[in-house]
Amino acid sequence: MTDKNKTTNILMVGVGGQGIILASDIVSAAALHAGFDAKKSEIHGMSQRGGSVFSHIRFGKHIYSPVIPNHQADILLSLELMETLRWVQYAGPDTQCIVSQEMILPAMVEEYPTGLEDEIKKLSQKTVFVDPKELIKKIGDKKYINVAFCGMLAKYIDLPEASWKQSIEEHVPRGTFEANWTAFGIGKTD
Repeated sequence: MTDKNKTTNILMVGVGGQGIILASDIVSAAALHAGFDAKKSEIHGMSQRGGSVFSHIRFGKHIYSPVIPNHQADILLSLELMETLRWVQYAGPDTQCIVSQEMILPAMVEEYPTGLEDEIKKLSQKTVFVDPKELIKKIGDKKYINVAFCGMLAKYIDLPEASWKQSIEEHVPRGTFEANWTAFGIGKTD
């Protein structure tokens, strides 16, 4: 299990509609259920218009601030390629990056920039890229992709499976637990 004396810092980023807030609720509640002190901070101002959404999650023995200091993220989980680079100041050379190759064109931009994956690889030697189309084929529905990414995250933070299960059950919409739990499992083994 994750060391209770160490503070774990996770930054989750994406754009409105991708489920970053739900995913961060699941992660922080799973840490609480595992006996950690956990704090979370989120911004989703223009998220309904496809704007940037992010959430800081910190857990450990005693957490006094929800905000991750610059270059201190243990994990940067990004559901959109360009959003990864927007938050580089929180990553360091040892940050585990889990990055969806999803490309969502921002408003007022006509062409998606090229070369982003090469730039992201420069951030950390520990970068994993995820093809969202392949993941959706495995989980069966795009609406569960955020929970599948929680499963991927679970490979890097050793919280008990029961904590994850309880948190997912508490946070996902009624009637969707089984599909979300399956998506979580696929993400964890993918």
